[in-house]
Amino acid sequence: MRTGHSDFVVVGAGVFGVWTAHALRRQGHSVTLIDAHGAGNNRSSSGDESRIVRMGYGGDALYSRWAARSLQRWKELFHTTGQRLFVNTGVLWLSSELDSYMQELLRTLATEGISYEELSTSELAARFPQINVDDISFGVLEPESGILLARRAVQAALDDAIRLGVHYVIDAVVPAESASGKLEDVRTGNGQAIMGGTFVFSCGAWLPRLFPELLGGRIFPTRQEVFYFGTPPGAREFTSPQMPVWLHHQHDMYGLPDIENRGIKIASDRHGEPFDPETGNRTVSQAGEQEARAYLSCRLPSLKNAPLVENRVCQYENTSNGDFLIDRHPEIENVWLVGGGSGHGFKHGPALGEYVAGRILQTTAPESRFLLARKLLVQRRTVY
Repeated sequence: MRTGHSDFVVVGAGVFGVWTAHALRRQGHSVTLIDAHGAGNNRSSSGDESRIVRMGYGGDALYSRWAARSLQRWKELFHTTGQRLFVNTGVLWLSSELDSYMQELLRTLATEGISYEELSTSELAARFPQINVDDISFGVLEPESGILLARRAVQAALDDAIRLGVHYVIDAVVPAESASGKLEDVRTGNGQAIMGGTFVFSCGAWLPRLFPELLGGRIFPTRQEVFYFGTPPGAREFTSPQMPVWLHHQHDMYGLPDIENRGIKIASDRHGEPFDPETGNRTVSQAGEQEARAYLSCRLPSLKNAPLVENRVCQYENTSNGDFLIDRHPEIENVWLVGGGSGHGFKHGPALGEYVAGRILQTTAPESRFLLARKLLVQRRTVY
């Protein structure tokens, strides 16, 4: 059964797809948005309760600018919808040494006009006494950064896109086929043929399933474990504003304060094992829990015996170096590929959606780092 024709069909209602559909609709185009399990579902990389918004990216000014632009747009969305889905906790970078990443981060924040504070070990200890800084030489605080309530935030963006006129469909899409070099429709598991002029596939870790020959070796979904530890009754020192988000670059670990009474969130930013987002086992490992608890005990010593109150397995969908994939399909002229969030993409949704719309509508110049030709078959991560 064929459905009506839209100017654009966006496949995948995660944060990339929703904001792309939103941006195209704001330009006056008809848009159909499709997702297999629904926006913010617990298999998606846009699921879970929280995602960090931080401006620091070492010396990578483009991502710092995108993060700042996106936070402005997120706030505008939340104002429009009357929802409070950004928590201004601040983001604290902890560093054991002044390595090149932290040196470049400081220079970029200053150059881009992003607010920050440098804190000595004694200043850290005085301001955040609950955080152990014995192995830390200095800190950098981004006071305007914080946490997006991720699942609800992407659903709020979807609701606003629907309000603007985006047509939303929950159904699975089968791999696209085109004998003529141009796609006429996408087929769904329920037998629909959804017609469109241009098709944007923004389905994250599912991209290699839909384009196995092209992306099977260029998008690397990995298994990422997340742990929530309970805080003592009545303890406020582990909530915002007493405690910020913190990132420890040298250890590839990060933590979030207790928001919405869910506990302290601890996770490793190192890439995990290869993972299938549709059928993968989402039970956390004993080794992962032990690592998270060991880090919690080191960084927040008073919580060393805290109960594990919640855990989950999500995924990153990594490109070879961590840059996003935003490019036209090399053989199907009206198909665009958007993905490779690589564990840091959620915050960038609004700016990325604007960029994708601009590229498709030919009003924005391409960034070479996002091109398919730059996606290698071997992982060499450079974006953190």
